[in-house]
Amino acid sequence: MPREPGPAKATEGGRTPVAADTLDDIFHALRRRPDVEAPNLQAWDATDRLLLETAMQLGRSGSTVAVIGDRYGALTLGASAVLAPGPLRVHQDLITGERALRLNAAALAEAAGTDGAGPGFVQLPLGPELLAGADTVLLQLPKTLAELEEIAAAVARYAVPDVRLLAGGRVKHMSLGMNAVLERYFVSVQPQLARQKSRVLLAAGPKPATDSPRFPVVEHLDELDLDVAAHGAVFAGARLDIGTRFLLTFLPAMKPARHAVDLGCGTGILAAMYARQFPAAAVTATDQSAAAVQSTLATAGANGLADRITVLQDDALSTFPDGAVDAVLLNPPFHVGAGVHAGAGMKMIEAAGRVLAPGGELWTVYNRHLAYLPALERYVGPTVVEGRNPKFTVTRSTRSSR
Repeated sequence: MPREPGPAKATEGGRTPVAADTLDDIFHALRRRPDVEAPNLQAWDATDRLLLETAMQLGRSGSTVAVIGDRYGALTLGASAVLAPGPLRVHQDLITGERALRLNAAALAEAAGTDGAGPGFVQLPLGPELLAGADTVLLQLPKTLAELEEIAAAVARYAVPDVRLLAGGRVKHMSLGMNAVLERYFVSVQPQLARQKSRVLLAAGPKPATDSPRFPVVEHLDELDLDVAAHGAVFAGARLDIGTRFLLTFLPAMKPARHAVDLGCGTGILAAMYARQFPAAAVTATDQSAAAVQSTLATAGANGLADRITVLQDDALSTFPDGAVDAVLLNPPFHVGAGVHAGAGMKMIEAAGRVLAPGGELWTVYNRHLAYLPALERYVGPTVVEGRNPKFTVTRSTRSSR
């Protein structure tokens, strides 16, 4: 892996030619697999470059670096090349991002002829092991303010007092609310000049923590008589999203299963309600997101269901054998990152068809404008529309004999 030979003088516009060439070599070699790949989806963006070049301009080369929110390895592998720190500590919420980073690191090492001895990094949960001793934190800004708050609180609590947090994002996805969240945890928050439609917020001076961490947030949903726990990165927080609410109205019509799966479990509401409805069923809740897994574990515990629900971080049931389950409940996403793309939902439908035993059922709720019916028929089997409302469709697909 090429390394930046030392401090280089920035040219006009703030770009360092050697660093730019090195980053180009890395970025153009990156892939998204095992996540969805498509011509309009790439494994890096201008924010990755801006974060790394800003860190260089601020003299952070050689510092103790932690990386948060690296999607497919651009920040981690780029930091290893141009900041030349020791072994990097990395937190990625999605298991697809973790796997992509490892695959991209191995591919770059092979291309460099280093026999797998690529950049050193360790992947860790958000917390003290990730952040203790860190004086530079590179962050791809998350989509929600709640997730940003959980990250900012952790950096302020666990990193060194002179830490610099560089938080970058695409300008169109940034808001003044992000500045306000950072200002709750840092004395100084300075927006940097935008470039190529990306911007970095530089935060310094962590404020002393006065309370215990507030995540996961736990709220009681009266309409379900259920306590729901949510970490910051989980879709809909501790609320009941309207798609899940609609699917739950069909719970009495579902067949009892020996083994049921809540695929893309989020906070675990579907898993908890299915476990209540069918006490004899073994229930597995699974999600790509580490925050979702931890949220579901907390939801199960808060409702006395910890011994009924198994929780697993996985990518579209990749660790499940064929024909292993009798029921799958699915509320698929229709975004991949910040872009609208049905690929993630298609991948989950195909996975559900693979793991269902003949006669098993997939219950799916999805936005009415999405054309999932042909995929449900193709990958699972005969599909019946059980209900529609102005926003959502609920279907029941029965697994055909193999």
